Amino acid sequence: MARNSFGKSLALIMMVLPAAQASADASFDWFTYEAADSTPAQPENTFSNPILPGFYPDPSITRKDDTYYLVNSSFAFTPGLPIFKSQDLVHWEQIGHALNKASQADFSGLRTSRGIFAPTIRYHDGLFYIITTAVDAGGNFIITAKDPAGPWSDPVWLPEVGGIDPDLFIDNDGRAYIAHNDAPPGEPEYDGHRAVWMWELDLATLKIKPNTRQLLINGGVDISTKPVWIEGPHIYHKDGWYYLTCAEGGTSVNHSQVVFRTKSLSEPFVPFENNPILTQRDRPELDITSTGHADFIQTPEGDWWSVFLATRPYQGNHYNTGRETFILPLNWEDGWPTILPAGEPVPTTLPLPKGVTSEAETFAQKSRRFHDDFTHTTPDQQWLALNTFERNWLKVSDSLLTLSPITETLTDPAQSAFIGKRQQHMVFSSATQLDDISANTIAGLVVFQNRHFHYFIGVEPQKEGYTVFLEKVEEGTVSRVATKQFSGKARDIELRVTGDGDSLNFFVADKTGQYPMGDTQPATLVSTQTAGGFVGALIGLHARKATP
Repeated sequence: MARNSFGKSLALIMMVLPAAQASADASFDWFTYEAADSTPAQPENTFSNPILPGFYPDPSITRKDDTYYLVNSSFAFTPGLPIFKSQDLVHWEQIGHALNKASQADFSGLRTSRGIFAPTIRYHDGLFYIITTAVDAGGNFIITAKDPAGPWSDPVWLPEVGGIDPDLFIDNDGRAYIAHNDAPPGEPEYDGHRAVWMWELDLATLKIKPNTRQLLINGGVDISTKPVWIEGPHIYHKDGWYYLTCAEGGTSVNHSQVVFRTKSLSEPFVPFENNPILTQRDRPELDITSTGHADFIQTPEGDWWSVFLATRPYQGNHYNTGRETFILPLNWEDGWPTILPAGEPVPTTLPLPKGVTSEAETFAQKSRRFHDDFTHTTPDQQWLALNTFERNWLKVSDSLLTLSPITETLTDPAQSAFIGKRQQHMVFSSATQLDDISANTIAGLVVFQNRHFHYFIGVEPQKEGYTVFLEKVEEGTVSRVATKQFSGKARDIELRVTGDGDSLNFFVADKTGQYPMGDTQPATLVSTQTAGGFVGALIGLHARKATP
């Protein structure tokens, strides 16, 4: 009888244990982010740069009738390839992501700054095209959609096309071409020596036409000066000329935009004698730097504009907001395009385009405050995760966001239970409140640049109460900066971070008040300059397994 009771008890325990382990999770009641700087009122009949603040690099733009569509690089974050829509080049709205399902891409195990590089978006004859590179995840591919809000097709891979940053150019006669960055012919003559190549594409099958590879640019504007990193090509046809514009100099402070032209795609491209047509490399002291990776667009009225990336450093070349999307008018002088005269700073305030009013809020104005109380069943499209499209570790229900831990640390190269939104301002405040947390789970707020450079203010359940700690991860080395003990319930705990240029401050609050977590921390730790790569910082939520 006793033996029978023991056996039944053991069986019951074994049945309960897996369920208990499966229920390990942390739930959050709300999350908020807001700009904390004092921004002056926008002058009448003007709008501001950047048009997409925060980590929105490598912009590419197209137009269907009187509506514009824009796409950005997304690297190893998912969903990928954010798509924006505008009627006037000023007021932008995100309408979705072109990569949002596992059948399209797999970024498992990739470092944060691998994955999707410099896409090109184009519209032609009822169909939208995006061509881009999945670095270390398959190479170059094309996806299509009838509606840019989606759904987008699975990729058509282009194994013949090497390198990165492919462009799709569809000529007036319907013939299509892909220009892209790749290794130069023969052995590179110096570090950073690259070339721009072109293939013809069968638009009906999306297959490369055999034996059509052609060298367009070797090295850059003047190979005798050893120019570096010619990339991001785009081709246009205007007034009998073919124009090729490229980024040159790398995407840091020496970034620039250059242009070439030819009468025929079978003839050499000739560089503009007044290149570059956009750069800030001669003015490192400016508030906006690293300009380049431009794409051009013509309005229905015949005006031209250029979107491009730039950065807003707060100290030297340190910036946490990533490479952002800016816009400027494009002028044509003597048959050549120009964006900004040499030595002139990028303006932050521009006159509205013809016929545009400033009544509606711009994307930049809307980005000043983001609050999510998790009332929708799917996460807001501003939330990004890492590497995979699977979300079986995340649930939104009953006005709570619940994360189920997968790893014991965010430094783990495996998929982690982490979501984050872009830091879009140098001065900001962000906070979250827990609802509940399992005994074997740690959860909290992250300021994230990549797995090896981030801050984590976490809550760890104890037998009685909770330990709140601030963790700093620098070059993958983890250290606890501060700890504080709390009693009561998890839902009494609020976590907060404030940023002001080069400094970050972390706080924890409960019913008794708000308390600082350690001293002021350097924001430079989560800057692109310190951490490397091509992305900006994210502020987000993370849950992990407690270490036994």
